[in-house]
Amino acid sequence: MPKVKTNSSAKKRFKVTGSGEITFQKAFKRHILTKKSKKRKRALNKKGVVGAPNKDFVLRLLRLKG
Repeated sequence: MPKVKTNSSAKKRFKVTGSGEITFQKAFKRHILTKKSKKRKRALNKKGVVGAPNKDFVLRLLRLKG
């Protein structure tokens, strides 16, 4: 039986923390930043956390479950 591959796009986008949370970088922080407020840009600097409904799906993409 062949080796099961991890989804390449998922492994580049998501990281599993020590406590088991799955984090990702928020979108809209790459370019066209002059019209965005400082507050909005600071908020986009923070890591996002995958919610409970999507957690199992992301873990399956990363081949860490099921």
